[in-house]
Amino acid sequence: MVFNSYSFALFFVLLLVLHNLPLPWKVKKVNLLLASYLFYALWNPPFILLLWLSTVVDFYAARLISREQRPMPRKLLLTISLVLNLGMLSYFKYGGFLLENFTLLLSSVGIAFQAVKPDIILPVGISFYTFVTLSYTLDVYRRKTDPEPSFLNFALFVTYFPHLVAGPIVRPEDLIPQFRKPHRATSQQMTWGLFLLSLGLFMKVVVADTLLASSADTVFGVPFPVQPLDAWMGVMAFSGQIFCDFAGYSTCAIGISLCLGFILPDNFRYPYAAIGFSDFWRRWHITLSTWLRDYLYIPLGGNRKGNVRTYINLMITMLLGGLWHGASWNFVIWGGLHGIFLCAERLIREWTGQRQRSFAGKNQADPGLTESMAQASMVPVSLNGKFRDFGLALLTLLLVDITWVFFRAPDFGSAMKILLCMLGVIPDGPALLTSLDILKVSSVTVVLIACHWLMRDSSLVQLGKRMPWWLLSLIWTGMLILLILTQKSSNSFIYFQF
Repeated sequence: MVFNSYSFALFFVLLLVLHNLPLPWKVKKVNLLLASYLFYALWNPPFILLLWLSTVVDFYAARLISREQRPMPRKLLLTISLVLNLGMLSYFKYGGFLLENFTLLLSSVGIAFQAVKPDIILPVGISFYTFVTLSYTLDVYRRKTDPEPSFLNFALFVTYFPHLVAGPIVRPEDLIPQFRKPHRATSQQMTWGLFLLSLGLFMKVVVADTLLASSADTVFGVPFPVQPLDAWMGVMAFSGQIFCDFAGYSTCAIGISLCLGFILPDNFRYPYAAIGFSDFWRRWHITLSTWLRDYLYIPLGGNRKGNVRTYINLMITMLLGGLWHGASWNFVIWGGLHGIFLCAERLIREWTGQRQRSFAGKNQADPGLTESMAQASMVPVSLNGKFRDFGLALLTLLLVDITWVFFRAPDFGSAMKILLCMLGVIPDGPALLTSLDILKVSSVTVVLIACHWLMRDSSLVQLGKRMPWWLLSLIWTGMLILLILTQKSSNSFIYFQF
């Protein structure tokens, strides 16, 4: 079941009615849990067993870890949880990928080996709920949180349907405390939740699927070179599509949860207005980037063990972050490029900081001169105000778009073909995109960048409070009309495959 379907609309209405009936809180939680299992079972019922197994093992493993004081038994219990969760993830998501590369490795040394291609179906959302359950067990192991005594609260935390298949990736402190006492949406929460649900569906159905998807699919789907303009338009179309698709899902999830009286963490904060890659990852898929930071980068040593280790830790984190998205070398390259850009950004900041300190040391007698020379030496203050920041944001977005080529292309050869076409270094093919396609992609890109830039230091809530009610109602009505007109062209969310 997907948010952008009529079956979900019926499901959600019935659930809202049940949730607002005068029933005991425990009954309402059971209703939410059963509804979440139904929501997931409509994808592939047998995979409910995997979800259930992960839930049961992590619940009891965490309880035993909390009671145990001896280091070795605690590590053994944690290892059981890690092996189970990461083992299931590795088998279903990376089994075919590992077998394929093992076969290639044997062939490279002259050993003929032809394995039977495994018939493995990827359980939807397994990457997301695996990280959810792991965060709970790891937090209990680190004594950051106490184990939840109620199995119902924990099971609902893991399977709560708004975040189950594509995030946000919640932590124990995000949801479990909310399940301990009755929650029911206020009239303001209900209104705002329905608006966010409408906005998320608008981003997905109207912008991502109707305006952008066909152009991206056309450019990335042909086996021959394309004209540079078409290549750039295809990449820009996917750049807008992936944001509106994924941020649209997160916005829907937050809105749906708000209608039930619960609050989910933000997952996007206008990432295409980011100034630099560290800023980008503070704005893009926030719950994943903070998960990787807290459970991978910092345990590896973070930036506490010198510059060389810091760069190594950054690269390991981003390479594994890329691999988390999919079993393909393209995703590894995508993550690696982000790691390289993060390392380069850090090097530049260190270099400019050293120059600033050097200028300060040489010009102690003239503080005014010291300040002006230091400013002239630093990239962040080399231009004036917002024009400088906007230029850096555009440069960041350009580099992000280059990485999206590897994210979208089906293989490395196709990605290199698109990049070479963008640079115009291989012969042009026929024109693929019509003038209308180019106009749609260009217009959406300009509007998207403008919205992100204007809203980069604000939020929808703040904007909604400042906006007159009649204007907000007009915008909402327009979104609903366009949703109704374009619903038939909608597809499944992109991140369901991860």
